[in-house]
Amino acid sequence: MQAADAQRLFQRIAANIEQVMRGQHAQVRKLLAAFAAGGHVLVDDFPGTGKTTLAKSLAASIGAKFARVQFTPDLLPSDILGVSVFNQRDQTFEFREGPVFTSILLADEINRASPRTQSALLEVMAEGQVSVEGRTHPMDALFFVIATQNPVEFRGTYPLPEAQMDRFALCLALGYVDAETEVAVLSAQDLGHPLERIGPVAARDEVLALKDAAQRVRIADEIRHYVVELVRRTRAAPQVQLGCGPRASIALTHTAKALALFDGEEFVRPEHVQELAVAALAHRMVLDPQARFAGVSAQGLVADILREVKVPA
Repeated sequence: MQAADAQRLFQRIAANIEQVMRGQHAQVRKLLAAFAAGGHVLVDDFPGTGKTTLAKSLAASIGAKFARVQFTPDLLPSDILGVSVFNQRDQTFEFREGPVFTSILLADEINRASPRTQSALLEVMAEGQVSVEGRTHPMDALFFVIATQNPVEFRGTYPLPEAQMDRFALCLALGYVDAETEVAVLSAQDLGHPLERIGPVAARDEVLALKDAAQRVRIADEIRHYVVELVRRTRAAPQVQLGCGPRASIALTHTAKALALFDGEEFVRPEHVQELAVAALAHRMVLDPQARFAGVSAQGLVADILREVKVPA
């Protein structure tokens, strides 16, 4: 797939999603960049901001199979992965797939499940397969996880540890739209939910070609050094207890390549890295307790690092 073809495909998908997700162009770009790059996304935001709608609209736009799992404290790994059931007629065990066997998976309120169940899903995200009773079951080629969590409610939750946060390529926050856009959202729902009125705008083969093309976007050594320097600065910052590791560099590079393709370009520019840096790095950082109490945020630190590091020409 040529860069111009990829750009047109991206624009079709993004425009279709934005019929439902009004005022979220920047976040839709980042979501699609992670999807094309083969990563997964954590949406950390308040209730009612459209997290579920975003996942459903992506699935509808590419005609992909969609599944939603509501994570709760009593959810077991077998509830999402599947379980072997004894077939009395054949006298054999047969594997019944869980909801994780889909293309687009919404893991809703992932931090409400126990660490054991969280780990079961995150293992699938990392390996692209499920291993049950010695047998390996591969995931769909389009497999993409959008996990959500509520940043203000902590009762009955199990915060994701740093190693698991590191498995998400990007962490997004949709936020509240402005008043004018919110009025448009209300108007759009007068005759039913907008999700009911959108259909696929891309075939499966086109989406797979897009993902393949994203891998082949070129990136200069100067840009690679720029990415590494940004990541290394997160480790050296005095307010940071634990900085970003090499997986952050990989995620930032891959998603920047996808974003360049979406802009119809064959090379990654520093602007693509800058656009994704906060979403790719901030959720991987652990701040010093004193810095947190002083009101320092990981997003603010990444923004400071972006200003300090010399941009390659």
